[in-house]
Amino acid sequence: MTATAHRDVSAPAPAHSDVKPHSPAQLVRLVAGREISTRIRDKGFLIGSAVIILLILGMLVFQVVINSGADDTRVGVVGGDSAISGALESQGEALGTNVDVVAFEDEAAARTAVEDGDVEGALLGPSEAQPQLLVESGGGQIDTLVQGALQNLSITTQLDDAGVQLDPPPTVEVVALEADADADLEAAIVALVGVVVLYSLLILFGQFVAQGVVEEKSSRVVELLLATMRPWQLLAGKILGLGLLGLMQMMVIAVVGVVGALAFDVVDLPGRLIGTVVTVIAWFVLGYAFYASVFAAAASLVSRQEDLGSVITPASLLLVVGFVVSIQAAQEPTGTLSTVTSFIPGLSPLVMPVRQAAGGAEWWEVGVSALLMVIAIAVIVRIGGRIYAGALLRTGGRIKLREALAAEKA
Repeated sequence: MTATAHRDVSAPAPAHSDVKPHSPAQLVRLVAGREISTRIRDKGFLIGSAVIILLILGMLVFQVVINSGADDTRVGVVGGDSAISGALESQGEALGTNVDVVAFEDEAAARTAVEDGDVEGALLGPSEAQPQLLVESGGGQIDTLVQGALQNLSITTQLDDAGVQLDPPPTVEVVALEADADADLEAAIVALVGVVVLYSLLILFGQFVAQGVVEEKSSRVVELLLATMRPWQLLAGKILGLGLLGLMQMMVIAVVGVVGALAFDVVDLPGRLIGTVVTVIAWFVLGYAFYASVFAAAASLVSRQEDLGSVITPASLLLVVGFVVSIQAAQEPTGTLSTVTSFIPGLSPLVMPVRQAAGGAEWWEVGVSALLMVIAIAVIVRIGGRIYAGALLRTGGRIKLREALAAEKA
């Protein structure tokens, strides 16, 4: 009798995994989150951020100190009266300075105060025929102030003695041909400070992107990453993550700068200040998208940190040129150099904000410049993505652009 084994065909099949593959958007978010968490724990990044904020606050404090001491003049007087004090104070108002009159008992005390720097000058015998002014060195504003005050007081006294009453002099109405010149200058200075921060962050985060690419290539981590995602997803996540981190850092710096400027009262037009800061932040977004793509594509051509400088130097030099031109644009916002460079992608994120703040750019110029920048970003992302994809898995020496593009097509 033969025993026959029967299989239960009705038995359930092995359970399938419920884990679904990540979508492209999810993969990009994962890479972006990894970049943010990695860099935000980096001590160098935190120290650099703190240094920038401290520099901004230091500039504000320095401006307050300069402004607080620039409009005060201390004048010592020996043998004066209320008329002398009033004449000195009135002349100070005409010269745009606040005069603080300090009375001394004798010449010795006044001389000591001048030598110690307690007063800028000391007037001796103002009511005499030949008054004297003690100063450390002649030719300063104190000379003009005291001389003008005594002349006005002498004329007023002689007219009163003669019984002559003069009609009040006419008030001159000042009509500025460029009413917004001061506001434009203030905004241009704010924009220039913002461009300094923008330049620093573009260099910093561009290098972050480049260093991350080389680190992944040299450690072969990129091979594991590309087993689960496409090159463009890795590139997009890296640029997006560091870009969000840079934007957050830029906004923190902007908030500290704006709040500090308003708190220390170093700006006259808060609305203009905020508008300028928003403009700089917007150009940072465009500039970062451009340079991060360039730095990533360039870094994918090498496999060692020692070779990184040779491939990112051209982009770094372009940033330096833009920064130098932006300084010139603050002085001549409508000049040929600043006007032309404000339309060149790569240079415009540094030059155009200064021209806008200084009132040297029309609205259509800003629109054209931004449009050209967006087009350039699209082209750079397309070409840079191909270079990145073609060179990412190739290690060893430096890869030529032609080889990287050919590898991407294969």
